[in-house]
Amino acid sequence: MPIAPVLPVSPGKFPLSDYKPLANAELNRRIEAARKQLGSRLLILGHHYQQDEVIEHADLRGDSYQLSQMAADSKDCRTIIFCGVHFMAETADILANRPEKLAERADQRVSVILPDMAAGCSMADMAAIAQVEDAWDQLGEVIDTNELIPVTYINSAASLKAFCGKHGGIVCTSSNAAAVLEWSFQRGKRVFFFPDQHLGRNTALTMGITNAQMPVWNPYEEELGGHTDEAIENSRVILWQGHCSVHQMFRPEHVHQFREKHPGIKILVHPECPQEVNDIADISGSTSKILKTVEAAPPGTKWAIGTELHLVNRLKKEHPEQEIFFLSPVVCMCATMYRIDLAHLAWSIENLVAGEVVNKIEVDPETAHYSLVALERMLEVR
Repeated sequence: MPIAPVLPVSPGKFPLSDYKPLANAELNRRIEAARKQLGSRLLILGHHYQQDEVIEHADLRGDSYQLSQMAADSKDCRTIIFCGVHFMAETADILANRPEKLAERADQRVSVILPDMAAGCSMADMAAIAQVEDAWDQLGEVIDTNELIPVTYINSAASLKAFCGKHGGIVCTSSNAAAVLEWSFQRGKRVFFFPDQHLGRNTALTMGITNAQMPVWNPYEEELGGHTDEAIENSRVILWQGHCSVHQMFRPEHVHQFREKHPGIKILVHPECPQEVNDIADISGSTSKILKTVEAAPPGTKWAIGTELHLVNRLKKEHPEQEIFFLSPVVCMCATMYRIDLAHLAWSIENLVAGEVVNKIEVDPETAHYSLVALERMLEVR
């Protein structure tokens, strides 16, 4: 796994070290006091995987793209504090500061803050832009890249979204991956899907594409990602060797154990899970589908859910009328998301009150432009 880039951390007017010893009750009090001063000019976004004490302060809760869209549509917001991870804050900056939104605000930018710059994403870090560009060049020696459509999962760096924008490609979410693949095959012969191999594979399998037609590109192999010319020529979807460290943990034996111990239980998983788990689940779907499925289920329904621990525990708390279990016996949380705690939130918001924007995420204009091209293509997919 590549090492994530070290991002600059703002010192701020108030040092972070002053906040770390404080009790949660004091941090909560200070966060709410600062929010009252800032009013509707501030939006705090909380991703579904975030820990509960942080979610309690979120104005909006949801998936990364959904949150960015909602914040960008706010007429009053001038600062976003994104309690998520780095690629999410990048997307928020791109959408909130796209040309038409800037025009509405007389060219006044919305500042996007990531409370902890160490909140990255292991999956996103598995596909560096230099690696993807090198792979594209190598593929061009074997196949016609004019017939190859690059697709990046929303869980990726802005540089990869921009790559797709420049090369006739598109962004997908876990909700619309099938529609995006269909869009891609209408425009090309093959798809280059990164960074999550499991979402790409599980989606393509439902479309009749076989594993034999989906070679997995290993960026650490010197030649053709570890494949022969023939394998690339016979491909329909070229997958990237990347995965979500959370969803990779779920195994078929976990499914079998729950079914044996709890007769009648339903297995509900995210399509970032490996194929061998996805294939034997009762339902596979995005975070929003997982939420809607549980919300619509009758009392007494039993679920074993294969997704991030905080989200599963929150569903369990919000739906006591159902029996909800975490699918893995191993504690499995998004460790990078967990870096954003009350201390970091209080530090960033009190510095904001003092006129200091700490840990600002701002995507350079060219990357933002081409990322937006790929994102807008995604919005046109039905």
